[in-house]
Amino acid sequence: MNAPLSFDAAVSAKIQRMNDVLNLQKNAYAKNPMPSAKERIERLARLRQVLLKQQDAIASAISDDFGNRSIHETMLGELATCLAHIAYYSRHVGRWMKPCRRHIGLLHQPAKAWVQYQPLGVVGIIAPWNYPLLLSVGPLICALAAGNHAMIKMSSSSSRFGALLERLLGEVFPTELVAIVNGGGPISDAFGHLPFDQITFTGSPSVGKTVMQAAAQNLVPVLLELGGKSPVIVHPSMSLETVAERLTFGKFWNAGQTCVAPDYVFLPRGKTAEFLSRMQAFICKSYPTLRNNADYTSIINDSQYQRLKNSIEEARAKGAIVQEINPANEDLSGTRKIAPTFISHINDDMTVAHQELFGPVLLIHEYDHIDEAVAYINSRPRPLALYYFDYDMQRAKEIGRRTHSGHFGINAVVTHFAQDDLAVGGVGNSGMGRYHGFEGFVTMSNARSVMSKPRLYALRVILPPFGRIRQKIVLKFMIR
Repeated sequence: MNAPLSFDAAVSAKIQRMNDVLNLQKNAYAKNPMPSAKERIERLARLRQVLLKQQDAIASAISDDFGNRSIHETMLGELATCLAHIAYYSRHVGRWMKPCRRHIGLLHQPAKAWVQYQPLGVVGIIAPWNYPLLLSVGPLICALAAGNHAMIKMSSSSSRFGALLERLLGEVFPTELVAIVNGGGPISDAFGHLPFDQITFTGSPSVGKTVMQAAAQNLVPVLLELGGKSPVIVHPSMSLETVAERLTFGKFWNAGQTCVAPDYVFLPRGKTAEFLSRMQAFICKSYPTLRNNADYTSIINDSQYQRLKNSIEEARAKGAIVQEINPANEDLSGTRKIAPTFISHINDDMTVAHQELFGPVLLIHEYDHIDEAVAYINSRPRPLALYYFDYDMQRAKEIGRRTHSGHFGINAVVTHFAQDDLAVGGVGNSGMGRYHGFEGFVTMSNARSVMSKPRLYALRVILPPFGRIRQKIVLKFMIR
C-alpha cells in the first residue's frame, strides 16, 4: 500500500495537475478553434440541464458552506439568474458570431473589411465565495458562448459547493473543455500564474492587484470585477418609505455579502431618525426573527464575522452611533449572524469609513446640499455601483454626469446584476472589463480585424518614388 502524500507533495501534485489540465485544454482548443453556434448552444444546454437537475443539492451545499444561506436567495439570485443568462446567450450567440462589416476608406478601395469574433482559447475563472454559483457559472456561460474552454478556481470558503460543482460539471463536460479546481493558499496563487488566454476574477481590490500582477508575468489579459464602497444618494424630494423598502431588499439580501450592495447612504440633513424608523419597519416585516430564520443568511466564516464585529466596535469606541435592529431581541451568539446595523456620526479615523463593509451594516451620512455628497463620492475610489433616488430624471442624469461608477442605478439597487443584456463591471479601483450580455461575449473573444483586397491594387498610385504628379493630387485630395 502506498504511503499518503505529505502536504507539500499533495500541493505540488495538485499544481502539476492544473498545468496538465491547462495543456490538455489548449491542445483540445487547437483542434477546434472556432466551434459552431450549434456546438456552443449544445454546451450551454448541457450546463442548463445539470443546474436544473441538481438545484436542490446546489442550494443545500451553498447553505452548508455559509452555516445558513437562504435557499430562496440561492434559487432566485443565483440559479434563476444563471438559467436566464444561458437562455439569453443561446438566443443571440449565432448572430454575434457573424462577421461584422466595416467601412473602407476611399484611398484603400476596392477592398472589403470585417471584424470576426473568435474564441480566445482557455479562460481562467477565479470565483469568490459570496455567490459561488453565479460568479463561477456566470463567467463560464460567457466563456462557452464565446467558444472558449475554461478552468474555474473555486474559493476555499466554498469547499462543499466547490466539490459538488467539480463532480456535477465533470459528469457533463470532458476535462479538456471545463475543469474545476478546488483548494486555497498555494493552489490559488499557482492558478493565477498559469498562462491562460484570459483571466476573470471577482473579489476585492487588494486581491485583484495580486491577480493582475501574477497575470502580467505571462501578459494574460484580465477582467477584474472588484468591490468597494457603493454609495447611495437620496434627494430631499424622495419618499423615505420607498427608499427604505428598496434598501432593505438590496442591503440585507445575503446579509449584505454582495459586491454591489449599498455601503453608505447620504440623506438630507435631519432625516436620519425617520429613515431608521422606516428601515426598522421593513426589516421587521422581512425578518421578524433572525436566529432561527432560514431566510436571514449567516456570515460566511469566523474570520469575516470577527472582521465585521471588530469594525463595528471600533467605530462605536471612536464616537459613532451604532443602532442594531433585532426584531425579536434574540441572542445571536453561535450563529455567525449579525443583526442589521446602522452606523452614523462617522469620521475618517474609523475603519468602516474606508473598508468595504460586505455585511449587514449600513453607514449613514447627512448633507446640507447634494453637492457635498457628490464631492465626497468623487474624492473616494470609483465604486462598482452608485445609486441615486429621485424621480426627476433631469436631476438624476446630472448626478450621473458628475460621477463615475461601474453602474449607475436610479431608484433601484443590486438588481442590475441579474439583467441579461446589461454589462457588469467596474472602473478604476472597482475593476476593468465587462461581462454579461454582448459585452461578455466580446470580452471573452478576440475581435479579429480582417481586410481583403481583390486583384486591382489602387494603392499603386502612391508608391515611391515620391514627388510625381499623381501623388501630389492624391495628397491634395486626402490632406485638406
